[in-house]
Amino acid sequence: MAEFLHEFLNLKALGIETGTYVLIGSIFLLLLTGLPLAFVTGLVALIFTFGWFGPMALPLVTARIYGFVVEYSLVAVPMFVFMASLLDRSGIAKDLFNTMRLFAGRIPGGVAVQTLFVAFFLAAMSGIIGGEIVLLGILALPQMLRLGYNRNIAIGVCCAGGALGTMVPPSIVLIIYGLMASVSIADLFVAAVTPATILMLSYVAYVLIRCHLNPDLGPGLPPEEANQPWSVKLKAMKSVILPVMVAMMVLGSIYGGIASVTEAAAMGVFGVLISIIIRREFTFDLINKAVVQTMNTCGMIVWIGIGAATLVGVYNLMGGTRFVSAAILGMGTSPEVIILAMMGILLILGLFLDWIGIAMLCLPIFVPIVVQLGYSPIWFGILFCVNMQVSFLSPPFGPAAFYLKGVAPPDISLKDIYMALIPFICIQLCVLALLLFFPQISMWML
Repeated sequence: MAEFLHEFLNLKALGIETGTYVLIGSIFLLLLTGLPLAFVTGLVALIFTFGWFGPMALPLVTARIYGFVVEYSLVAVPMFVFMASLLDRSGIAKDLFNTMRLFAGRIPGGVAVQTLFVAFFLAAMSGIIGGEIVLLGILALPQMLRLGYNRNIAIGVCCAGGALGTMVPPSIVLIIYGLMASVSIADLFVAAVTPATILMLSYVAYVLIRCHLNPDLGPGLPPEEANQPWSVKLKAMKSVILPVMVAMMVLGSIYGGIASVTEAAAMGVFGVLISIIIRREFTFDLINKAVVQTMNTCGMIVWIGIGAATLVGVYNLMGGTRFVSAAILGMGTSPEVIILAMMGILLILGLFLDWIGIAMLCLPIFVPIVVQLGYSPIWFGILFCVNMQVSFLSPPFGPAAFYLKGVAPPDISLKDIYMALIPFICIQLCVLALLLFFPQISMWML
């Protein structure tokens, strides 16, 4: 079969330029058939391996797969996913939301604002996005709709707030980027803190301004709920102690240089397990469901990673990286225009592909060019994360909308969700532009 592919296709005769167009076209053509991205990239990689190098090139594929699966940094991914799965199924997030709700008061838009703060804090505990959006859709969305919030604001806050996990350390996106770009994940975490905070505060400012101009868009809590005595509020604050300690243990150990990201992830899992035991919520059913969810999520990440790593490895051996680099650098345009073109490519791909596939396919090509242009790969990693924020919300395949649709009231359609997300996508693009033109915003702490 391999000999047949080599003789019949003889892809090497096409040359690297035509071969690049055929490779990209094959990927998108196969994606239209409905095949998963992992199988598409793996199939195209095998076809080009045998069609370009011949039947003896199989070790090229196996070497790339082995190099990917033995990467030590990947161990942090299932740890953080498992931690998020435990949070999903315990009452920690619910108690945290209810506690913050007591402090929202009667300020117009107060419940939406405290939802964003809770989302930010949950992201700092786990770095997983889908589960957080589902959590907010179950906890916060019904509360805001009950209080008479404008539906677009309530939907947008849940989706945009839940997607903050892309940026807030310990973000899985940052971990994968660090792995692909061969840069310090701890430095990426430090660089992401300020941009993530700016993004969250931009959402808060948008909600407060709109609700200040029109208080009917976000009514405050009723007096009987808002005017709780301080004794009740202080008692409720007890539920915040354990999650705060877990977050400090994970991020503090990383920023303090006490533990690596992988070790901190293991500490986070241990902290959440202890918290669940202290809260008397530990059951074998909870652990079983969390483990199953972790295996499903990590299986998807690993399979997409294997397919994309193989494809990129084969393309590199074909001379593809040199061809793309020479083509981009030979355009005669300024470095700023090249970076803007990369941002445009990432935004367009984000409309159709999962972030993992985008990272695996684009970063091995883009990052060396960024470094050659004299830019910091850490700064580019922050730009990449903001791009992926946009991809989580943007139609037609924005996963945030599908996550929320699964738990939203039946009268809320996907169209309603996407329309509600437009202002938040605009905010993300504004923050992306800010980071593009003022790199020191993300680099000042390094």
